[in-house]
Amino acid sequence: MSAPVLPLWIAGQRRPSASGRSGEVHDPATGQVIRRAPFASAEEVGMAVAAAQAALPGWRATPPIRRARVLMRFRELVEARRGELARLVSEEHGKTLPDAEGSVQRGLEVVEFATGIPHLLKGEWAESVGRGIDCHSVRQPVGVCAGITPFNFPAMVPMWMFPVAIACGNTFVLKPSEKVPSTSLRLAELLQEAGLPDGVLNVVPGDRVAVEAILEHPGVSAVSFVGSTPIARHVYETAARNGKRVQALGGAKNHAVVLPDADLEVAADALIGAGYGSAGERCMAISAVVAVGSIGDALVARLAEKARALRVGPGSQAGVEMGPVVTAAHREKIRGHIAAGVAEGAKLVLDGRALAIPGEGFFLGPTLFDQVTPEMSIYREEILGPGLVVLRAATLAEAIALVNRNPYGNGTAIFTRSGAAAQRFEQEIEVGMVGVNVAIPVPVAFFSFGGWKQSLFGDLHVHGPEGVAFYTRGKVVTSRWPATDEESRASLVMPTHG
Repeated sequence: MSAPVLPLWIAGQRRPSASGRSGEVHDPATGQVIRRAPFASAEEVGMAVAAAQAALPGWRATPPIRRARVLMRFRELVEARRGELARLVSEEHGKTLPDAEGSVQRGLEVVEFATGIPHLLKGEWAESVGRGIDCHSVRQPVGVCAGITPFNFPAMVPMWMFPVAIACGNTFVLKPSEKVPSTSLRLAELLQEAGLPDGVLNVVPGDRVAVEAILEHPGVSAVSFVGSTPIARHVYETAARNGKRVQALGGAKNHAVVLPDADLEVAADALIGAGYGSAGERCMAISAVVAVGSIGDALVARLAEKARALRVGPGSQAGVEMGPVVTAAHREKIRGHIAAGVAEGAKLVLDGRALAIPGEGFFLGPTLFDQVTPEMSIYREEILGPGLVVLRAATLAEAIALVNRNPYGNGTAIFTRSGAAAQRFEQEIEVGMVGVNVAIPVPVAFFSFGGWKQSLFGDLHVHGPEGVAFYTRGKVVTSRWPATDEESRASLVMPTHG
C-alpha cells in the first residue's frame, strides 16, 4: 500500500496540497516509509499567510489574558496527550520514548511561560515629563510571524516559537521539517481544540520552495529559524533583505572542558548522555571534549567503557538508550565523517560503523575519537550524530583559548570542583550558554535560548524575555491634554472656606 500524504493546516482546516510534490517520511527504526509529507507550493504558503493576515485583527484585539487562557487550555491538552505526541516524535525521528517525552515537556515549559506573557506586555509610565505632558510606552504585536524548524526536535522547537508569538498577539505560519511533519500538525489540532481562532496558527510542511516563499512574502513580518549555520545565514540575509525581523539559530560544535580535579564518574556519565543521547542529533549535544592535564587517558577509558555498554535499538523498545539517526542519507554522511577522521590521523577508540542490528533501520553505534586536533574535519564540522572527539589541553587557559577560537558559540560546559576555575571559565568563554558540571546547559523557559558567533544570526534569542521582545514592537506615546474653557475658568475661582 502507498503511504498516505499528510495535509496542510490552513485557516483551521486540513487541506490536501495541490502542489503535486511530496517527500517520504520514514520510521528510522525500520527504514520503512510510513507517510509522505506534502511540499507546499509558494501559492499554498501564500494561502497560509492570507489566513494569518485575516485572523490578525481579531486576535490582536483579543485581551492578552484571554489569549493566555487559550494557551492554558492548550497546555492541559498537550499534557494529557504527552504519550501520543512522544510516540509521533519517536516514530518519525527515532528518539527513545523517554527522550521524546522529555522534549515534549521542555516545549510545555515554554507554553507555561507564555501563559504569563500578559505581565511582560506592560509598558512604562512617566508623569509630567514636561509641563502638562505625560509619556508612556506600549508593546504591540509585529503581525504575521513565521517559524522554520528542524528535524531533531519536532515538538520542542516549534513550541519555542508559536506559543510566545501568539501570546503576544501575532498570528503564525509554521514550516516544520519535511522529515518529521506529523507532530506540528497534531499540535495545531490541539490548539484549535483549546479555542484558538482559525487562521491564528497555520502549518505548511515543505521543502526549500516553502522556505523561500516565507522569506520573500511581503505579508510576513518576522521569521524565526533553527537549523544549520549555512541555512541560518541564508535565512537571515534573505529575510532581512525583504524587510523582516529575523532570529536565525545556526549550528554548533559544543565543547566540554574536563579539569583534572573533576569527579571522573560524574563527568563521564554526563558526557555519555550529552554526546550520544538522541543519537547526537541535538544542537546542544556535546561533540568535543577537551581533557585538561593528567585526566585525559582515564577520561577516554571511562568514556569508551560506558559507550560500549549503551543499548542501541528502536526508540519504542523499553530499555533502549540510543535510537537510530533520522535518515539513511544522514547515516552515510556520519560514516563519511568517521572515515575522514581516521584518514586524518585521529585515534579511533570506538567505531560506530561496526554496529550490526538486523533490519533496514538507520542505526549507528557510538563513535569515540581521541588525539584529535583542531585542524581535523571531525573537529571543525558539525556532525550531528553519535560521536565524541577528545582533544588535549595542558591548562585551563589553553582550553579556553581553544574553545574561543572555534567559529561556533552555542553551548559549552566545564567539569571541575574548583569555584575559581568555574568562575574564570564563565567570564572568559565566548559562548552563549554555559554549564558548570552541567553538560547540556539549556536554559529554563523563562530565560532565553541562543548562542554567539556563527550559532546565531540576529540580535535576539528564542523564548523567554528576548522572545517577547522579538515578537513585539515598542511604541512610545507622549500626550498633552489642553484644559477646556470650563476647566480653565474653574481653575481661576478662589476656593471658599467654611
